[in-house]
Amino acid sequence: MTAFTIATFNVQNLIGPDQEFYRFQEYSSEEYRHKERWLATQLTRMNSDIVAFQEIFEPEPLQQVIARADEIAQDPETPPGPRPWAPYGQAALAFAPNIADSGPGERRPGLAVLSRFGFAEEPQSIQVLDPPIDIPFHHLGGGDAGYYQLARLSRPILRLRIPVGDHVITVLNAHLKSPLGEFIRPHGARHSPEIEMLNYDAAGRAMGALRSALRRMAEAWVLRKLALDELDRGHPVIVLGDLNDNTHSMTQAILTGEAPFPDYTWLTRPDAESAADVYTPEEAAQIREAVERVRLHSAEQLFIRQSLRDMVHTTGFGGVYQSLDAILLSRHFHPDWPERIAEMTHLSLFNDHVTDGTCPEAPGNRLASDHGQLVAHLRLR
Repeated sequence: MTAFTIATFNVQNLIGPDQEFYRFQEYSSEEYRHKERWLATQLTRMNSDIVAFQEIFEPEPLQQVIARADEIAQDPETPPGPRPWAPYGQAALAFAPNIADSGPGERRPGLAVLSRFGFAEEPQSIQVLDPPIDIPFHHLGGGDAGYYQLARLSRPILRLRIPVGDHVITVLNAHLKSPLGEFIRPHGARHSPEIEMLNYDAAGRAMGALRSALRRMAEAWVLRKLALDELDRGHPVIVLGDLNDNTHSMTQAILTGEAPFPDYTWLTRPDAESAADVYTPEEAAQIREAVERVRLHSAEQLFIRQSLRDMVHTTGFGGVYQSLDAILLSRHFHPDWPERIAEMTHLSLFNDHVTDGTCPEAPGNRLASDHGQLVAHLRLR
């Protein structure tokens, strides 16, 4: 094998028919059949060897979608794709339920990963943080300003080790906290006051957005730390999923790590005793390698670099098209690293169905997905 593909696919609330997943929301049998066929058709178009799914409530509907994809792909009337179809019948499927999942109307989705290569180890789901992570703050003038504690992720992170050719790659599938505001419901109340739109509370809703952003960035740090642990063991890493923030956001900056300076010999040492106390060329090279070794690289940005394409989007809302779904690659896949094991040759974007719900003429996407799909094509060296 010289090439493989890996994809991320937010399926938007996949659950069986006649089950209330959110309050007053469920699929009829007819709606479910429509959604199942659309997802299966999209899966055949992608034809990816590894697929990371988000928003999976239960594994059975996903298994039905996968079986339907095999049927569609092997139908003589289905036009052949650019790559031969390898049936998913023998592929491995890992599912990570959300520990916050509850009864009808209060369901919470989990994650799944499908792999034609199987798994080298038992998949691991990470959601409860024991011990919790404390993020301390200080006043700008000094002094304790309290801390933010993260004891549980809003959704699990699914960690897998997947054999590909002569290598084993660590794959981390994640769905970070959504940009929707996080509001506090007073004791005994049916709902938070900020969600009552007739009494519009702009400041309260802005505070909800602040809480949401803080939680999402804290979850990004947890995901970053998991990736760093794997890189420290020498494992190639691919992080992918719905990050719920744009390519140049602080969320993704936390995840990917800082970009190194071309040169560090101008930088004054922290313990400097004079302006001449800067790093030596040898130390500068050591610093640059330390930064480069643990960076993750956006497949989207590598694709833009290859093709001079100036736009990638996977979602649309409020008149703004964004790219919230990502595939992040360790330098084991970067074309500039001499010791790379593979490099990306193409990034497929399946975003032709994404529409902005604010437009009256836009068709509903409830029975499809509100996200586009990314497929990274990688060629092993």
